[in-house]
This record gives sequence, structure tokens and C-alpha cells, in this order.
Amino acid sequence: MKKLNIFGLLVLMLLPLLAGCTKDEIIFDSELPRFELRPGYQLLEVIVPQGTMTTDKIYIIGEFNGGMEAVGNPLWQLEKASDTDVKWGIYLNPADFKDGKTLKDGYTFYSVEQGEERSLENTPVMHTEAPKIGERLNVLVYRWADYFNKPANPDEIVHDGYAIYVVDNTGYDELAMYAWGDAEAFGGWPGIKPTGKVEIDGVTYKYFDTGAANEGLNLNLIFNNNGDGKQLPDYNVTLNQDFYLELTPDAVNEFDPSAVVSHDGYAIFVVNNSGWDELYLYMWGTVNDLNGGWPGMSPTGTQVINGVTYTYFDLGAANCDAGLEEHVILNNGNGKQIDDVVVFGLDRDVYVELSSNRAVEIDPATYVPGGNDDPEPEPDPAEEYKIYIEDNTGWPSLYVYAWGDKEIFGGWPGVQPEATETIDGVTYKVLTVEGNGETENLIFNDNNGTQYDAMTITIDKDYTIVANPDNATLK
Repeated sequence: MKKLNIFGLLVLMLLPLLAGCTKDEIIFDSELPRFELRPGYQLLEVIVPQGTMTTDKIYIIGEFNGGMEAVGNPLWQLEKASDTDVKWGIYLNPADFKDGKTLKDGYTFYSVEQGEERSLENTPVMHTEAPKIGERLNVLVYRWADYFNKPANPDEIVHDGYAIYVVDNTGYDELAMYAWGDAEAFGGWPGIKPTGKVEIDGVTYKYFDTGAANEGLNLNLIFNNNGDGKQLPDYNVTLNQDFYLELTPDAVNEFDPSAVVSHDGYAIFVVNNSGWDELYLYMWGTVNDLNGGWPGMSPTGTQVINGVTYTYFDLGAANCDAGLEEHVILNNGNGKQIDDVVVFGLDRDVYVELSSNRAVEIDPATYVPGGNDDPEPEPDPAEEYKIYIEDNTGWPSLYVYAWGDKEIFGGWPGVQPEATETIDGVTYKVLTVEGNGETENLIFNDNNGTQYDAMTITIDKDYTIVANPDNATLK
């Protein structure tokens, strides 16, 4: 007899649903409608690439609205769906179109943070699909231009004077640096924009060349959003060395490049507020048991980002950008889990805040510990119940595995009852469980190839079960 295969069980459970579906009928979550229709408007629901920040500003541009002239006009700005980060929408009134043009004359999308829309081959994209008035249309954006903009090689850069390297987590659409002190070294307000972008030891910096003529000056640096009303506190430097800084939405901090963690591929970073004794990451999807069978892989390490400590899991360079789509399950290896924390193509780093009963994706640039907490409902106090087993199997060892609302006895093969209790002359093997009415499917096995489905129980009372060699009955 074969050992239990959990995914086999899941497939069997899904067969009645799959039997009535053809391939053409499968609808992915990202394709589901997220916006209400409006009479007189064309609705575009846009599926954006993974890694698009929720703070981004995205515009539709084309001949019908003046192209790049539309950027900055709220009339042409997309709105993020309230219940997902991958779907954005825009309502279009043909009465607002210019020169008799329509969507069929061509349109594309522009991200303020990451540039123009691009194909997977890094070529410009021009859509011509158009919904009817009062209807919707899904449109897919594959990449933003910034995806293909590789940072410069530091060995190939010749700097003019010392450089100010910054890890930019401000969230600003544009970044500028102004200086005052011994001189207004970089001109009037708002100063200069970054000289370029460079990757050093896996960290991407924006850098400002300060000019050889300014060496030795004592300056107060003011980083700002290019004069659009936001700025960070002054940061004092003397230009006798390079500086490495980290910019957050409200502070400038010294950045230590030597403390940078080198990751194997992309990583999943977790703010672990679960209270669990252990934390594991399991993945299934295109490849099941990726990076290990249940409960999955242990954390790779911890890393402090913007003053917040993350537990992180390196996903492996060989797995990244390989066309895989994986479901992520965070769990404690002992019956507690948060399913499908994120489903993605292993094509970016993912940041998650984990509590005992939920996980939410966060932006490390703006995350404030405790700031994302919604009041969690107090769980009903668990009741304690007992399962009495009269073991007539004749097996050398009896194990009990449970699956259903949760794996109350851990992963396969479950637990071997150690406690015993004699009632009316019969000695029972006893398992103590806590629950609030969860449904569990019990499988009795000998952890050596012999097993059978015992029965389905609800954790709301005690059970007395007779375990026979090939079946189980209630007593």
C-alpha cells in the first residue's frame, strides 16, 4: 500500500470540480473584475507587473490624450484596486478624447517610478483593444522599462570628486540633493538630480558626484522630491570622503555597506509577529516541494532594514526568473499555517508582516511596526478533548495522522499515542487534542507502508475508537 500523498489527496478532492471545467474556462484571480461598471464609460482593468509599488502613479497615454502630456493629469491616472495590488483600473469617457481619436488608435501605460511599458523582449508596447461603452476589458502589462535598466558597473565609473551614495527608500517620484553651508555647492533649490545608478555588492545605489572643486567643503545636504514640497532633515558632511546614506520617508541615516547581506537569489522577508516557536516556508505550484517537502525550508537568517528586523528565506538563484509560479505557505511545522501568503513568479523580493492568523505584504520603505495592525478577533478559547483508541491492529506501532482544518498531529506520519488509560478493563491509547469544532480526517498507519482512512471527526467531544487491522469503528 502506498504512503500518504497530501497533494494526491487534494487532487482527488478537486476532481469533481475539475471534471466540469475545460482549459479555456480557467479564470485566474488577477483576471476577476475589481471595479464596478459605469454607464457611458469604458473601463480598463490593468494587470500590472509584480513589483509595482502601491505608491506608484500610473497613467494611460496615447494619441487620444496627447501622449506624455497626459502624465500628471488625474483624468488619465489609474486607480489601484482596493483588494489586490496587481489590478489597477481607469474609467475613460470618449468625450474627453482629442481630435476624434479612440483607444483603437493605440495606447500604452507609463509608471512614474519605473518608466514606460515594455514587452518581455524589451520593446515598446502599443495596445489597440477597446471595450464597448459601459463595458470592461482586461489589459496585461508585462514589464516596466526600469526592469531592463541594469545599474552601472562600479569599476567602469569615473567620478567627479567624492560621491554621495544613497539607498533611496523615500518613495519620492523624483529625488534631488541641495547643499548649503560653505557654499551653495550644487546650485539653487532644489539642487541636483542623481548622477547615475550603480550596483555594489548586490545593493543598488543612486549616486551624486559632488565635483572635485567642492572637495573639503562643509555642507548641509537636503534631499527633496525635486522641489515639489517634500524634504528630509539636513544632513551634515565634510567632502573629504565618499558617503553612504539610506533615505527613508522621514530621515537620513548612515548606511554601512559592510553590513549588507548577500542573498542567494530573491528572498522573502518576514516581520514575524506570529508568536510561533518555529517558522518555516513551504512552496507549491509549478514545482511542488520547491526548496523542501513539508513544512518547507527553515529561515536563512535575519536582516535589519530601516530599523526593522526581518526573518528572511533565500529562494535560490537557480529558481528565480525560471518561469515558476509558486504559492507560499508560512507555518510553524506543527499545525499552524497561513496559506498562499503570496503567489508570484519568484521574480522579486517579497516583504510580509506575519501575525498569528494572517499575513499581509508590506513596503519596507514605508512600513511602521504596528502601523499595519488591524484589530484581530479574539479566538474562542479552545476546549480540550480526548481520543481513546482500542488498538486491535496487531501492528508493531500505531500512528495517527490528521488532515482537514489543520494538521493537529503535525506532518506525516502523525503521532504515536504514548499515554494509556484503562476503562472497564480495556486499555486505551489516548490522544489529547484542543479545538473549537474543527473537522479532521484521521488516518491510522504503522509508519511502514500500511495505512487506512479511519474516519472523519469534529473536535467538539471525546471519541472512543476501535482500530482494527483494516478499518476503524466508533465504540
